[in-house]
Amino acid sequence: MQVRNKQDFGAGVMFALIGAFACLGALKYDMGTARDMGPGYFPFWLGACLTLLGASIALRSLSTHAPISRLDPADWKTVAILIGSVALAGALLNVLGIFLTVFVLVVLSSMASHLFDWRVAALTGIGLAAFVWLAFIKALGLIFPLWPPMFGQ
Repeated sequence: MQVRNKQDFGAGVMFALIGAFACLGALKYDMGTARDMGPGYFPFWLGACLTLLGASIALRSLSTHAPISRLDPADWKTVAILIGSVALAGALLNVLGIFLTVFVLVVLSSMASHLFDWRVAALTGIGLAAFVWLAFIKALGLIFPLWPPMFGQ
């Protein structure tokens, strides 16, 4: 059995492993039932679905009908920009507030693209900051600082 599509195989294995770790982590919590869900119920089944999806992608890459592809070398600059922007956003949340942090995260992570455009990144950052406010602050009632403390709430 030969791996014909190395990209799909790698992605499938990665998804399956992440899903399996999510399932194992969820077992530490009370599962409950479908009628009375405990804190581990949703993460367990989400991890199980991710594991099945990853396994099916990896198995499909072994098929004789799978397109032949190879793995391109990793673009470490892009990886560093993406991981660094997410880490910076986590560090800046209490300092800048949710609006500016989301905006900074979107603009910095957009710089990883070879098609980077400041206007598109800025508009996307504004739109995503508004969505985060609407979904997480208004709809779910989560408590995050909206602006830097020096601006006051």
